[in-house]
Amino acid sequence: MRGQIILSHGSDSGPDATKVSALAAFAETLGWQTHRPDYRDEDTLGYAGSIPPRIARLLATIDALDVAPILVGSSMGAFVSGLASLARPVAGLFLMAAPSDRIPGYANVFQVRAGVPTQLIHGWQDDVCVPEDALAFARRHRLPLMMLDDDHRLSVSLDRITEEFRLFLDHLAAAA
Repeated sequence: MRGQIILSHGSDSGPDATKVSALAAFAETLGWQTHRPDYRDEDTLGYAGSIPPRIARLLATIDALDVAPILVGSSMGAFVSGLASLARPVAGLFLMAAPSDRIPGYANVFQVRAGVPTQLIHGWQDDVCVPEDALAFARRHRLPLMMLDDDHRLSVSLDRITEEFRLFLDHLAAAA
């Protein structure tokens, strides 16, 4: 086993969502162990209301592991992964379609732990989390950002995202 990866799905989705399922299956072929928490119960609380219990579930998943995991998240899953990285050591962050500032009704802004290898993926046509906010976040934190000609779901770009994920995992494995 190469390490642990926790993949967090977005709102109105589930642990069997297309991106997290595809990335989990791919990582497993490379020898990584994956975990996909199910946040559907938390999501019934609304966007802002789901954040604290989503973070609590993610932190509990991290705490059950014996090594710092890589966190992978899409949309709300990316948002809570970034915030969880502030509370626990993580080996890396692979974040897609992340809300890059505030979620209305939630007091904290999106952040990631400084110094953690991070890759951001975003769609130029994203009308949920606008590209300008993603660009500003990446610029402010000096993080790599891959912009793709896709929408919020990034479903057209799954092959490209998987390739970028492979490069990210290879980089982390080489650095370990």
